[in-house]
Amino acid sequence: MEIRESAEDYLEAMLMLQEEKGRIRSVDVAEKLHVSKPSVTYATKRLKENGYITMNASSEISLTEKGLAVASNMLDRHKTLSVFLMKLGVSPDQALEDACKIEHDLSEESFTAIRRHVNSSLK
Repeated sequence: MEIRESAEDYLEAMLMLQEEKGRIRSVDVAEKLHVSKPSVTYATKRLKENGYITMNASSEISLTEKGLAVASNMLDRHKTLSVFLMKLGVSPDQALEDACKIEHDLSEESFTAIRRHVNSSLK
């Protein structure tokens, strides 16, 4: 199943929240993505149906192995592209914003080349 860009954004945000706060709550996802709580409810329902997340009795969200794989990939792309843009002289805020736009559409070949460049310049 092909995952949509919005689902990738939700999963990435969930992983960021897990790393930042140690837990994932719908209200925090809504705040992080600047969307309404009903939007998060709809998205989490779809992500759960497709096996990307689970929710416990107190509505805390957990990424499944499948969800974690997508989220980790998107977060890696986001971080790598942000670093790359900053190395080009783009301001940190703009680099983060632009990386979010680019991360979904960039081919794997181009991303691999950028990652290779970023990693070699960090040595």
